[in-house]
Order: sequence, then structure tokens, then C-alpha cells
Amino acid sequence: MEKFLKNCDCQVTTAENGARAMEYLSLENEPRKSKKSKVNMIITDHSMPKMTGYELLKKVKESSTMKDIPVVIESSDNIPTLIKKCLEEGAKEFMLKPLQQSDKQKLRSHLKEFQQLIGK
Repeated sequence: MEKFLKNCDCQVTTAENGARAMEYLSLENEPRKSKKSKVNMIITDHSMPKMTGYELLKKVKESSTMKDIPVVIESSDNIPTLIKKCLEEGAKEFMLKPLQQSDKQKLRSHLKEFQQLIGK
């Protein structure tokens, strides 16, 4: 995934777990207002140490500064109730591993869509 995104001229930042992602996104103590987002898309694995992708998604969507950032969750677990729960909570996509070429096309499309939305 990281290599694919870098090949699409994306700047990629990785975090080894959900807690580190929360720190990077400044979501751990959120009542900071009008802080510009550091990211224009979040791609997370569902199964991470310390926090699931679903838990990270919920924190992002509860954030006043991050709630409009598209979140894509990827997982090797094809569990319909999990997929439904993530999409209902606001995930833009739930992609099953291994990712297919069509999944990568969707990611590219979501990135362009969000960049147009924010005027980049």
C-alpha cells in the first residue's frame, strides 16, 4: 500500500499502531479548534495493536477538525457485520486484503475527490 501511494506521488506517513496514529493526528486530547489537518486521507488496517481501525475511525469522525477526512479500512477479515459497522460509522471504503487493482483505482479516485473538495 505504501509503495502504491508513493508511486501516485502521495506523501505517506505511517504509524505502527492506532495509538501512534492518534498522536500524529493530534486526536488524543482533541478540543483544539481550527487546526488544519495534516492529512487528506487515512488508510488503516482494522486489526492493529492498542486500537482497532474501527476505534480509530470513530475518533476521527468525532473530531471537529478531522471528521471530513476520508477513512479507508482494510482487513483480511471478510466479516459482513464488521464491514457494515465500519461503513455505517463513516468509513469511505472497507477493502479486503489482498488489495486488487480495482481497490487501488478507488483509492486514487477518493484522493482526487477529496483534493477537489478542499481546493487543492
